[in-house]
Amino acid sequence: MSGGVDSSVAALLLKRQGHDVAGAYMKNWVNEDGLVGNCPWREDIDDARRVAEQIGIDFQVVNLMGAYREKVVKYLLDGYGRGLTPNPDTMCNREIKFGAFRAWAAEGGFQSVATGHYARRVALGSGAAGLAEAADRNKDQTYFLALLGQEQLCAARFPLGELGKPEVRRIAAQAGLATADKRDSQGICFIGDVRMGDFLRAYVPDQPGPILRASDGFELGRHRGLHFFTLGQRRGIGVPSNAENERYVVVGKRPADRALLVGFDRPDAPGLFHSEVRVRSLSWVGEPVAAERDLEGRVRYRDPRVPLRLVPDGEGGALVRFERPQRALAPGQVLALYEGDLLLGGGLYA
Repeated sequence: MSGGVDSSVAALLLKRQGHDVAGAYMKNWVNEDGLVGNCPWREDIDDARRVAEQIGIDFQVVNLMGAYREKVVKYLLDGYGRGLTPNPDTMCNREIKFGAFRAWAAEGGFQSVATGHYARRVALGSGAAGLAEAADRNKDQTYFLALLGQEQLCAARFPLGELGKPEVRRIAAQAGLATADKRDSQGICFIGDVRMGDFLRAYVPDQPGPILRASDGFELGRHRGLHFFTLGQRRGIGVPSNAENERYVVVGKRPADRALLVGFDRPDAPGLFHSEVRVRSLSWVGEPVAAERDLEGRVRYRDPRVPLRLVPDGEGGALVRFERPQRALAPGQVLALYEGDLLLGGGLYA
């Protein structure tokens, strides 16, 4: 229970269904380093505990700060330090919620871990579990679960999979839950309303370099560090538009000389659109896809699924050929793979 409305209603629904439910807050971060930003963990714990009391279930706080620093924060900072664009929410789900926290729950005798994700766990004919998109496609969060394995999914429950957000808030309001009107957190997974730029500024030293026009190498300015930018970014680059008011966009990073490569936001901008891309560290929810196959992919959260051809390389990666060129596929980000509305797994852009 994060202290938000989604996990509150998930707990309420399970209790109404007759399950033996207990609530737990994962204490992953307490802002002990004086990080700039709002990290309201005490308020979140109070809200979660209040909801647990209203529902009539036990509640406790689980300290996972060590695991979170090792599995999420270290991954995040290392990735940005190498010029990648990591996805902390996806890693938090795999390594913490359904990793360290699930292990803690199993030791305590619990059979399953339930969360407020908008996703549907479905039974497959083989007896395995599958993960399907939420009934409310606008809220679907299967993208962030793309790196889960079969064992993790079998122990997972997603009570909100058939609901939309308005219905969730209506249920919370009718039950008088303290979190019914609480706004959704927009920050880093279980850290709070902390902007990524503030987080990186606090923990990654500035490494200035040139801003170069990709087409001819002309230096347009200087930047504070490649970790503040991601492929496809248009705002905050620090260079003016041209005479036709065309804005520059980030089209690449060159760690060797710390160069930030930019071009005008056009279909022919070098490095901005990709007809094919390599992915690494493929993870499968169920049976691995070992041969060439036509699938669909979600190239980033909230983007529609797009047709693609997956060509596995036999070494845990694959070549992905898109039916149509895709914009700004940042190394380190996640490609989620689907067959129909069933999530098969995912990998990281190389």
